[in-house]
Amino acid sequence: MRICLLGALMAASALAHAEVQTREIPYTAADGTKMVGYYAYDDAVEGKRPGVVVVHEWWGLNDYAKRRARDLAELGYSALAIDMYGEGKNTEHPKDAMSFMQAALKDADAAKARFNAGMDLLREQQQTDADKLAAVGYCFGGKVVLDMARQGVPLDGVVSFHGALATQTRAVPGSVKARVLVEHGSADSMVSSDDVAALSAEMVKAGADFQLVNLPGAKHGFTNPDADRFQEKGVDVAYDKAADEQSWSDMQRFLGETFGQGN
Repeated sequence: MRICLLGALMAASALAHAEVQTREIPYTAADGTKMVGYYAYDDAVEGKRPGVVVVHEWWGLNDYAKRRARDLAELGYSALAIDMYGEGKNTEHPKDAMSFMQAALKDADAAKARFNAGMDLLREQQQTDADKLAAVGYCFGGKVVLDMARQGVPLDGVVSFHGALATQTRAVPGSVKARVLVEHGSADSMVSSDDVAALSAEMVKAGADFQLVNLPGAKHGFTNPDADRFQEKGVDVAYDKAADEQSWSDMQRFLGETFGQGN
């Protein structure tokens, strides 16, 4: 009886000390650019678990992107917030953000290579089940993960939150291997209704497993609690608690279905 009690106390102590572990990991893109990844996992989860790449907003690899990696780790995933700009740079100035974003997207092959470098880094982590990978992206990152799906990057699923939908590289029949979930705000002034219609038509034509959720009244940036203060900088974004919570719940369901789990 005493041994059983001791075992129970030890297990409870281990559980009490289990928590999300994080670390920054330097890596290098194919073009030689120095990148910084932010890795998170829950050490209470035993063995390997699905990996999720997180792609930041146009602001760069900031605290919000890192927070989302931790949130995913708390759900039991191996999560890596990757760096699409280089050296982990980020900003709160819209002009700088636009410049960073345009530079990152001007060469589609280079953007894909940067994403793949981050995905490969996630695969290498000992907690990651390399056969089960997804990607989620916000704003600029939402476009990135959609473009990766369009180009047939080997992912099981991608989720775009208030992402840009237009692209110069459209999916073709059979090119989209990943399941696709798009969480879009109906009041997003940065994405036109034509863009929404074009994406839906594109995905149907490509034969993709595609879902689009239109969140009523939500503006661009609806998942980010910091969005409201960026309004002062002339950016039409706003946090929407209801849309944030619904889209996160939708993502959990989607990833759970994608990986055959109960998340």
